[in-house]
Amino acid sequence: MTRFRQATIDDAKELVAIYTPYITNTTITFETEIPTEEDFQQRIKDITAKFPYLVALDENDKILGYAYAHLYGTRAAYAWTVEASIYVDHNYKGHGLGRELYQRLEAILKKQGVVNLLAAVTEENSGSVKFHEKLGYRRVGTFQKAGFKFGRWLDVIWLQKEINPKLLKMKSIVPFNELS
Repeated sequence: MTRFRQATIDDAKELVAIYTPYITNTTITFETEIPTEEDFQQRIKDITAKFPYLVALDENDKILGYAYAHLYGTRAAYAWTVEASIYVDHNYKGHGLGRELYQRLEAILKKQGVVNLLAAVTEENSGSVKFHEKLGYRRVGTFQKAGFKFGRWLDVIWLQKEINPKLLKMKSIVPFNELS
């Protein structure tokens, strides 16, 4: 039975372990250096100051995957637009865990008042493109040859999903820790 909860800084070591193969073996992330546990603790602190950072756990409390969202841009007009990310332990891919993590993340973001969800996906990662499209994201653009990893230039597809209406008078985003 899978459980879900908010990530804490104590999860950093397990999250780095899940993330490392994505850095060393794939172009799914454009990071090339493995972050330290302290780096990840800071990332968790920074994100959870306003947004959810969810982990999925098995019956033994082992983290199987995680998903989070952060502001797309720092300018005030981007306040209702976030970029979502997800990483699942390679041993648990293809079992619906990613879908459930994203659905839970989206439900929280919707309550917060977020309007636009964005996802940046390396073009050669067709599985992730299909995953996002099945969840209602649509392709909105391609940054051509935007990243260089493993000796080649890579395109990045941007996908977008609207989860709240775009109004002429927007309310401020409710910080995650203030949701009732």
